[in-house]
Amino acid sequence: MKSLITAPLLLISGFLFLTLAAARPQLNVLMISVDDLRDWTNFLGGYDGEVFTPHMDALAERGISFTNAHCPSPVCNPSRTSVMTGLMPSTTGIYSNSQWLRPNHPEATTLPQFFKDRGFKVVGSGKSFHHTAGNNPPDQWHDYFRFPWADFPWTRSNKLNYPWTEWQPPPPEYPFSKVEYLRGKDERDWGILPRKESKYDDVVIVDYAIDFLESHSGDPFFLSVGTFHPHLPWYIPKRFHDLYADSEIQLPVFPENDLDNIPPIPRKWAEARRDEMQAARDAGEWEEAVRCYLASISFADAQVGRVLEALENSHFAKSTIIVLWSDHGFHLGEKGHWMKSTLWEEATRVPFIIATPGMENSGQSSSRPVNLVSIFPTLVSLLSLESNTDFDGPDLTPLLANPDAEWSHPSLIDFGYGNTAVRNEHWRYIRYNDGTEELYDHQTDPNEWKNLADHPMYQKVKDNLAEYLPESYTENVPGKNAFVFDPENWTFTNKETGRVVHGRQ
Repeated sequence: MKSLITAPLLLISGFLFLTLAAARPQLNVLMISVDDLRDWTNFLGGYDGEVFTPHMDALAERGISFTNAHCPSPVCNPSRTSVMTGLMPSTTGIYSNSQWLRPNHPEATTLPQFFKDRGFKVVGSGKSFHHTAGNNPPDQWHDYFRFPWADFPWTRSNKLNYPWTEWQPPPPEYPFSKVEYLRGKDERDWGILPRKESKYDDVVIVDYAIDFLESHSGDPFFLSVGTFHPHLPWYIPKRFHDLYADSEIQLPVFPENDLDNIPPIPRKWAEARRDEMQAARDAGEWEEAVRCYLASISFADAQVGRVLEALENSHFAKSTIIVLWSDHGFHLGEKGHWMKSTLWEEATRVPFIIATPGMENSGQSSSRPVNLVSIFPTLVSLLSLESNTDFDGPDLTPLLANPDAEWSHPSLIDFGYGNTAVRNEHWRYIRYNDGTEELYDHQTDPNEWKNLADHPMYQKVKDNLAEYLPESYTENVPGKNAFVFDPENWTFTNKETGRVVHGRQ
């Protein structure tokens, strides 16, 4: 297992570092995360039709957009934990949504804690860490506005995950999708929610961020804002649905023989929740589901725009680094799969933008393979700070200085113990914990329809990519059921050892 605490590591990136340090003695950080957003933005072009993302597109023009960016893991908690620690799941042993970081690694320094320890004002709102209880201890922040869950409280009956939310019965219109099979299946729903737009959860959490930008003075800040859209349920105000009401929706293509030559593990993953997709198709609502996902993207984009406008109108406009990312992608029928939780392109490719004040290369993009696990070390470098964490991701500042710079780092994506994808500019190689493999040539097969792993002529390609796989995988850390969590006092008590770990000062 890789140690989480190692000797001091100073990350320096030459020209870009010197330029920023000379011009501004201290910068702020605005980090915006968008939940479950795949590559369906204009600046990435992942959707074959028209998608309205003007604010994220404008941010891409202000900064560097990474067109070959991937998540650390195609599921919320491990991906966000990796972003917030700079460490991959194979290092932390956090592979699922049912594991907590704090009681398993109380010594790990998270991104907000790092900035708090260095004198920054550290605040946030919405979904930064995974949204269920226990993942975001308050002692990391000076202030944090928790997600209100007012949009759909009828999905929040699990008191371990949502102890602060009062359950309410669903409205008579539920399910809004009109797919009766999905009734009661947690968040699996979509449609126009009859709710005043100003009361939507994402609007309210962005209101908090705007208030902070309008009122803050003094110390440099780290502000994290996380929208829940376009995570399910895809509930949107009517005006965002109207953007796509008359559009011909481009449905994902799923060739009949697409899964014929893939190993059993990914075939099983692809089958998960296929019944839900089939129910939507049988009800004639698949197209409407995709429409509502697109509308949810545009709704999230509008909230991004509100934050960026508030920053632009503040006196921090020229002294703030902006980072925008999504925790993972999403399948809408590709490979016969619904939702995330695969190691294919649809689940791992994400929007990722970094914009720095006075950036000389603004508006450019980089096709070099990068990973969100690099956010932490990159911010450390940009701010000329020091960290004692041996980060798993490389510092990206060389690509901010030159988006076409030589780059020897592929992007690694972990999903569960022993399963990893390696993505470079040409190939996606996947090895599963039973030794089975997939290999796709993205220059000739961007849809990943032809698995080349069994062809002897590609053995050298596989061998070269396999060199980047983790040397070892940390075993799964204990899950939530190994602890007693007290949500009021923010303590985690290990049921076996009695050890108590605190999450509140």
